[in-house]
Amino acid sequence: MRKLQVAQIRHLEERFAGRTSFSPRERRQYSHDVGALPGLIKPLLGCTQPAGVVQPVSEEELAELALWASAEGIALVPRGKSTSGYGGVLPVRGGIVVDFVRLTEELEIRQDRVTVQAGISWKKLDERLAGEQLTLCLYPSSYPSSTVGGWLAQGGAGFGSWKHGWFAENVISARAVLGDGSVRDFQGEELRLLSEAEGITGLVTQVTLRVRPAAEPEVRLAAFDSAGELGRFLSSLEGLELWSVSFTNPTMARLANQAPPRTHHGHPVHERVLLPESYLATIAFFPGSNGQGSTAEKLAARVAAAGGRLLEQALAGHEWAERFNIMRVKRLGPSLVPAEVVVPLAGLPAVLEDLARRVRQPLALEGMGVSGREVVLLGFIPHDQRTFGFNLAFALSLTVTNTAKRHGGRAYATGLYFASEAKNVLGPERLAELAAFKAQADPRGILNPGKVLGSRLAPFMGLASRFEPLLRPLANLARIRAGERIGKRPVKGIPAETAWYAYACSGCGYCVDECDQYYGRMWESQSPRGKWFFLRELLEGRERLDQQAVDTFLVCTTCEMCNVLCSEGLPIEPTWMGMRNLTVEKRKQMTIPAFEIMSASLDDNLNIWANYRQERDAWVPEEVRPSIKESADTLYFAGCTASLVEKDIARSAVRLLHDAGIEFAYMGQDEACCGIPMLVAGKWEQFGQVVKHNLAEAAKRGAKKVVTSCPACWLSWAHVYKEWAEKLGIPYEVEVQHYSEALAPAVASGKLAFQHTPKSVTWHDSCHIGRAGGVYEPPRELIKAIPGVQLREMEHNREQAHCCGSVLSLISEPEVAHRIGKVKLDEAVATGADELLSLCPCCQFQLRVSAEKNGMPVKVTDLATFLAKARGYQVEEDLPKVLDSWATFEAMIALMKPRNMAGLMEELFPELVEAMPRWMGKMMCLAGRLGLLPAMKGMFPIVFPLLMPGMMPKVMPAMLRAVARRVPMPDYMKEQMPDLMPRAMGNLMPHLLPQMVPLIAQPLVDYLVQRCRQHRRKPARVQGAMVAGEAPALEAGEA
Repeated sequence: MRKLQVAQIRHLEERFAGRTSFSPRERRQYSHDVGALPGLIKPLLGCTQPAGVVQPVSEEELAELALWASAEGIALVPRGKSTSGYGGVLPVRGGIVVDFVRLTEELEIRQDRVTVQAGISWKKLDERLAGEQLTLCLYPSSYPSSTVGGWLAQGGAGFGSWKHGWFAENVISARAVLGDGSVRDFQGEELRLLSEAEGITGLVTQVTLRVRPAAEPEVRLAAFDSAGELGRFLSSLEGLELWSVSFTNPTMARLANQAPPRTHHGHPVHERVLLPESYLATIAFFPGSNGQGSTAEKLAARVAAAGGRLLEQALAGHEWAERFNIMRVKRLGPSLVPAEVVVPLAGLPAVLEDLARRVRQPLALEGMGVSGREVVLLGFIPHDQRTFGFNLAFALSLTVTNTAKRHGGRAYATGLYFASEAKNVLGPERLAELAAFKAQADPRGILNPGKVLGSRLAPFMGLASRFEPLLRPLANLARIRAGERIGKRPVKGIPAETAWYAYACSGCGYCVDECDQYYGRMWESQSPRGKWFFLRELLEGRERLDQQAVDTFLVCTTCEMCNVLCSEGLPIEPTWMGMRNLTVEKRKQMTIPAFEIMSASLDDNLNIWANYRQERDAWVPEEVRPSIKESADTLYFAGCTASLVEKDIARSAVRLLHDAGIEFAYMGQDEACCGIPMLVAGKWEQFGQVVKHNLAEAAKRGAKKVVTSCPACWLSWAHVYKEWAEKLGIPYEVEVQHYSEALAPAVASGKLAFQHTPKSVTWHDSCHIGRAGGVYEPPRELIKAIPGVQLREMEHNREQAHCCGSVLSLISEPEVAHRIGKVKLDEAVATGADELLSLCPCCQFQLRVSAEKNGMPVKVTDLATFLAKARGYQVEEDLPKVLDSWATFEAMIALMKPRNMAGLMEELFPELVEAMPRWMGKMMCLAGRLGLLPAMKGMFPIVFPLLMPGMMPKVMPAMLRAVARRVPMPDYMKEQMPDLMPRAMGNLMPHLLPQMVPLIAQPLVDYLVQRCRQHRRKPARVQGAMVAGEAPALEAGEA
């Protein structure tokens, strides 16, 4: 890897501010694609870690970057979503990875075409087309994540290719930045110079492609017992107006049946659907007649004529819904030996039969028909990259390629790994055209070197291909037992199931774009895919589980979007939850600093807002208080934020429950936080204490049902308490509802009616009760029950709703939370609604703060408050309290950053020196006399962690005063700080000091030097005191 010079790094940082990374950890994230190479082959690639990553936002920026890189002789390697396994995105000669993640705009939509920037994913583009009643002509099987530019650069076929052919045939024009920084348009035959060229001739910036009117296809699923029957059927389809034809082989069906199900709270999400272990053909077409008789009728006849049978429509619908999740079989490896080839349709049966004879391992195949003439075969063999046998079994990918070539086929693409197959893939004439054009357009060879036209792997792969018949017997013997084989012991300190999932992750990228931590920061390391890659690197000894790495797990908002999107159904969020406890409680690493104050407050006053326990029930409306029972079947649980900050939420909720005729009890000052902040903070021991407390208090009041306002409280009571009660061996005998569910009968009967309210509203689905709980419709039914209210749904709603960014992002990196919040607020604004309704106190807090920080006049209203107003109540909302509370937390969060804490410590140098042990004072004084203080800086990282626990009690009064000057606090919080701050700092300082000491070392030396000079001018009595280590503090002016 060629390193960048300091001046080059500085230039890129200045020009692409906030959109570059030179961090070794981040660069490592951009050193791989979805493929897992055998350990014996990896060294042949050399170092694939780039020297830097740059994210341009425009074609102009990219052209400027190319011009600069050409002048500097620095390679540029384009990267979309890296969903291919051909090595096309690997920077084999160092240089800069150009991440297209910010080039995602649609530039023009017309009735038959769309022009888009190259970095947009197919899913995002299709969503935008849907607004114009249009859709894509075809798309790849990696539709949820892969990019338009990436598919053009590699070439390929996908769903819709039976009718529309190869993707390049559907491209009208494209623009690309060339190696000399110029920009060129390509259309017609010129597109041959870009398509399948892997970016070596130009970096694609925008593409114009054909689109069609939106319509849902009809889908049929047919089963065939042999390759011959499948071949006869596919060959008989000529003349039918079909859109897409694909199939899988019996091995794929068997492995899919064996794959673990997607789970939620430990239980399967869906009832398992078992596929017949046959060749399964999926056919999609659009309704309408096709000459004499409908397409469906003709299709059925041809299925029967070929010897097949049509399967039930429910199964067809299931397979169509799962069409993007072919990688689900990877969990059985946890790795795959891949192979991808193109064969003539006429030779398909022979290819399939030949592969069955040659490959004696479980080869799962998916086939995609192209123009009724060719078939793309994508194959997987489950294996384990951690074993030596993986090196041998990988040779079977060459067996598949050679088998295809024997029957007139070829490799699917070139990239890095199959550059030796470029003549077969592209043809000699076209390969020569590419070479000639590259010499002209990229004279310094900076564009994605080492791909297509030759690579350092090409000689090896060519040799291996010739020796494939000799390697094949060994490759077939190197088998594993396919299945999820999770051990019981940790692997290098990581839970066994986490280690398995880390390797099982396919890197498909479906989780990336929709992860709020990713789009809040736009760096791969923050995505679920990036975290799995980090864990693999950790397990292989190339990474460290340091505080920075711990933070990436802690800041996950637990929105569970990744659980829904994962193509393999990996339990991602539960795994990250386990990492919180592993790192914070078991490895004694630092949690998010704000949680330490919350933890201390919870211990003292049962809430996380550092408020007094006796204030817990002050929100209760006086007209409702007499009706609250000491014990009742129903218990209302308000939660911390609704009780102490956004009090209108709790007030409105109990008024509605009262009006609905529901008798309920309330814990009052005995109600503790639900505990979920401690769960996500990794403080599970404290969470367990909260579970015991709240379940005991509920039992005291005879509760059979708990009704909550807060979704996090609902999730805790409904699911987490249940699991923990079993673990703790305590009774759990309650049903849990949100108030929106509890009120439903009264609304349906007419007992709870609302006044006419002429407003339009949109609805925010809170993650902890939505994706985590499946409660989507009850709140909507309440809104619809209000006469005059119009509900306008956001683009992403229900299971696909975006997270608001609270709480973990908000209390760790507020600026990131504000960006995440803006994404949600932008969707709300796009509906044109008067108000944004939510039922979550924490979501409302985050959305209100984000609206204020982003200067967006969005009115955020609690659902219960909105309903209460529609009942005629005068409800005062607590926006000022929200903003005041946030001002406190924002200042405290900022203070806890190492640089700001270092500034605080500089202010406390006089107190710190006074608090030092006597021997330290003598040593400092002696060093000062001898002029050795600067040389002592190297001791500070060792000495300070040892001395600070004993010094902190003496320094704490001054620290509290310094904190009060920096953090605006209400009186009740100031009063508690002498108790809360020492405990918080006692937990934080051991972790913060290693980051702070380098920042304060030189200022402390400067201070001590100055102090020693002043000491020499003091009277003898004072000098004696200083030598004894009892030096008086300097006056502020002296310091």
